[in-house]
Amino acid sequence: MLKRCVPCRFYHAFQPRKISRDIIETLPSHELLQHLGFLRQTQSGLVNWLPIGLRSLNKIENIVRNRMNGAADAMEVQLSTMSPKNLWETTGRWSNTELFKLRDARKAEFCLTPTCEEDITNLMKNYISTYKDMPLLVYQITKKYRDELRPRGGLLRGREFLMKDAYSFTGNKEDALKMFAQMNAVYEMIFTDLGIPFVSAWADSGDIGGDLSKEYHYIHSSGEDTLLTCDHCGTSSNIEKCESFPQEGNTHMGEVNVKYALNKARDTLICFYYPKDRSLNWNLAIEAAGHDVDGSMRDKREDEVLKIFRESNEDLIFSRILRIMDCRLNSRSNFPDFPLRQYLKSNFGQIDDVSIVEAREGEICGLCSEGLLKANKTIEVGHTFHLGTKYSQALEAQFTDRENKSSAIEMGCYGIGVSRLLGAIGEITRDKHGFRWPSRVAPYQASICVAPGNNEIKQRIKQEIQETMGSEVMDKFSEKVGLGARISYSHAIGIPLCIIAGPKNWPNVEIEVRGKNWFNDDTPSWREAHKELRNALQWQVIEGDSKPEKHIVPIEHLSRVITLLFEDL
Repeated sequence: MLKRCVPCRFYHAFQPRKISRDIIETLPSHELLQHLGFLRQTQSGLVNWLPIGLRSLNKIENIVRNRMNGAADAMEVQLSTMSPKNLWETTGRWSNTELFKLRDARKAEFCLTPTCEEDITNLMKNYISTYKDMPLLVYQITKKYRDELRPRGGLLRGREFLMKDAYSFTGNKEDALKMFAQMNAVYEMIFTDLGIPFVSAWADSGDIGGDLSKEYHYIHSSGEDTLLTCDHCGTSSNIEKCESFPQEGNTHMGEVNVKYALNKARDTLICFYYPKDRSLNWNLAIEAAGHDVDGSMRDKREDEVLKIFRESNEDLIFSRILRIMDCRLNSRSNFPDFPLRQYLKSNFGQIDDVSIVEAREGEICGLCSEGLLKANKTIEVGHTFHLGTKYSQALEAQFTDRENKSSAIEMGCYGIGVSRLLGAIGEITRDKHGFRWPSRVAPYQASICVAPGNNEIKQRIKQEIQETMGSEVMDKFSEKVGLGARISYSHAIGIPLCIIAGPKNWPNVEIEVRGKNWFNDDTPSWREAHKELRNALQWQVIEGDSKPEKHIVPIEHLSRVITLLFEDL
């Protein structure tokens, strides 16, 4: 009798010995991924990938790469994980507290890249000299690092993660915006290919920079982000970008908060007034002030802003004051005392009836002024940015334009969290039986579950479906677990089709359908095929509310029925 090979023993080692309903229903998704053998967490925010987890991760990566190579016509590169300190100092990002920093034997300092705007700009400026060298789009799929103080959610917020980051280079803003639109169209294709309904939303660019960005989200109650969607125009925005108006304005009678800021010349004190029970939206506040706001004021305390204002103006009595009033306030709202004792009223300016607070569900959409906003918790999985010249100017990435003048390259960047996607899809699709991946993401397309000792039946099934399924069949189970445990494990790890057979009913074979079309809940197409072919294929169907849908066919028709079932998955 032949001994089981080392790879098989290695494979079986990752399968749980016991799968109980309580474990599946109560474990958080990142712990369930560990229990079922997808991965193993070594420390908070760090994981080792195991065979079946790596199969799903590679499938997601290949979906992304296929569209980047095809629809986007991008070129793949691979940058170093270590980035020198001087690049990040040049762009002003070395002080970021989430950078993993290290020093080599020569005392030179580096960071482990969380993103690669600095490195890709420094690289590509060597290959772009004139406008004829552009547009260019390059990308990589590689590990990134972020020193999260509180990693959580397993793959959703880790310290090491797999990411696809792409970067575009164009000669003018018009072409940069065309590239931005093109990449968002490619992202629509990628997220459609992944098989889970998604929503795109206009977003704040944050620390990355630029004046235009878009996020891609999965709606789920466990998400950390909030999207607001208008029920009239259908536009979705994240809370940092969304403008809303109350259904009835100027009604706030309570306490009022104020946020002080300065204009860019620092000769005008800007006072943003808003209801105390709301949060100031800095993006809307800047827009209300005509974008003439010193951005460094955002995180400074009120006394710090006032100190800078006093130091920047010799005679405060002649300085300018601009008050910006949120539209929810009125003259009877309880305003705080004004900080300056001497001032000229003629130097006061005031802007009323603007919205400068974070939007809330049920308020009027600020974009169309017709619909009401609905809030949803979401998981962010992708983000696109128009960067402008923020990095090219800092790092002197120049080119010669059509007028033979030197100009800064216009850039964009486009990220997708590849490993984060696996965690997010797992969270969304899990049910009382385990994970229920879209077929393109599932570690295998089908499993063969026979009782221990029935190797001839298993080999006959493999032979029958080899042409249809190829390497997408899982049939390796520990000899120590019975048929029921094998079926439960197949369902738990989310394999779309579970093929079950045994001596009692042979040569009939059962197919339990675990897969689901997450985009479409309409009547599956196999029903029409079943009406026409059930007699010819001797095809039986058993359905129940609490059990997986089951199809029974003779072994010689197994491949045909599997093909029909996969049209819906």
